Order: sequence, then structure tokens, then C-alpha cells
Amino acid sequence: MKIEDVWEAYQRRIRAFLNRKVANPADVDELLQDISINVFKGLPALDDPASLQPWLFQTAHRTIIDFYRRSATARDVSAAELWHVKDDPEALHELERCVEPFINALPAEKAELLRDIDIEGMSQTDYAERHGFTYSTLKSRVGAARADLRTLFEACCDLSLDGRGNISDYTSKSGCCD
Repeated sequence: MKIEDVWEAYQRRIRAFLNRKVANPADVDELLQDISINVFKGLPALDDPASLQPWLFQTAHRTIIDFYRRSATARDVSAAELWHVKDDPEALHELERCVEPFINALPAEKAELLRDIDIEGMSQTDYAERHGFTYSTLKSRVGAARADLRTLFEACCDLSLDGRGNISDYTSKSGCCD
């Protein structure tokens, strides 16, 4: 595995992951750079190519935790601000392989919107400007597309949600999905 190939294949998805966890775009850029360094250092020790994706996102997850811990030492932080430390992304990584087929099952406009915003990491503001929508209209469309995507997932899987409404675990409904 060459670092250039790995980074080319996963950089946009890691950026989208970071955008969901970190509000400041400058921090996202800094974290992405930190992750690329960690990937460069750790990739040669990765023995199983099948574990590449979980390893990359676990590396990203740990980098985010370290970032918030560094921020916490710089100022007093409440436990509520450190909710991300408890995240366990394993269920999400397992479900990631299902996202693209479900998105492809949506109408083309909704599929394009979710790909650009949730997979490619484009900001909603940029998407709205490029497609001539107001931001509030786009937010409604994103919400509707995500709701439709969730409906497809729930037809295939029983989802367990944490207190924030994020997927914490899932169980596949037998015979429902390929």
C-alpha cells in the first residue's frame, strides 16, 4: 500500500468525518494534516489491508480526542463538552459499506446532495451557493434526503441510537438486504 494511494482514496471521507466532529474549518485543516502525518508513520506497520479503513477512521477519531484534550488543558472544559470521547465508531464503520448503495437508491437530486455534503465534505453553504438555493431551503432538502436515507436503512437494519440520536449499534434484519 502506497501512502499516496491511500490518502487519495480516503482524504475527502476523513475530512467529512472531521467536519461532523469539529466546528472550526481551520481546526479541521490542522487535524487533517495531523492525521496525514499519523497515517504516513503508521501505514507501514499495518499488516492487513482489509483493516485499512477502520484503522484510518480510528486514527482520525483518536486525533480528534487528542485535539479536544489539548483544548481542555488550555481552558476549563465541562464534561458535556467532551461528549466525543465516548464515541465508538465501530458500528458506523461497519455500516459505511452500505451507505453508497442506499444513496444510489434515492432520487438523483437527493443522492447528489448527500454525496457532495456528507461523503465529499462540501459545506452546506457552498452547496447552496453553487446550486442557487437559499441556505434554509438547502437545510430542508438535506433533512429530507437524510430522512429518506434513514428510512432505507431502517428497512434493512434495526438501529440502536445513543442519547444524542447517533447510531451506536445495529442488527441486520435477516433476508431484507444484500
